Amino acid sequence: MNDTVAAPGGSRPPLLLGRLAHRRLVGLADAAADRQPEFAQSLQVELARARLADDDALPDDVVAVGRRVEYFDHHAGRSRLIDLVWPPEADIDRGRVSVLTPIGAALIGLRVGQSIQWRVTDGSVRRLDVRAVSRAGDAQGSPASP
Repeated sequence: MNDTVAAPGGSRPPLLLGRLAHRRLVGLADAAADRQPEFAQSLQVELARARLADDDALPDDVVAVGRRVEYFDHHAGRSRLIDLVWPPEADIDRGRVSVLTPIGAALIGLRVGQSIQWRVTDGSVRRLDVRAVSRAGDAQGSPASP
């Protein structure tokens, strides 16, 4: 299973988010609208199309805040391992990537085996393939900085 999609505006793979996380993300996207209007709008579009589940029923293979994610970045030509976190917990040196970064926003709600193309801060479009997802405390090794 590998869903490859077009850059923003094109077809997208299905997203699955927990209800509480979705609510918090909508609030954060709304708050970012003045500072980062293009990014906030892209995130709002993604949130609007997401299918929602009870947070405690979210399957283990779904990228969510608090989970460790291994993804392949085609632009960089390598796999990366990150912990996806809320903005106050972000620490790029420890591989803790905020869900409000372009990479974090691109990955949230995807499942293992899915791919997405997403515009990042420098304007380039990157293809990201989700390789593995685990609870951040369950994974072995430390995340590499993205």
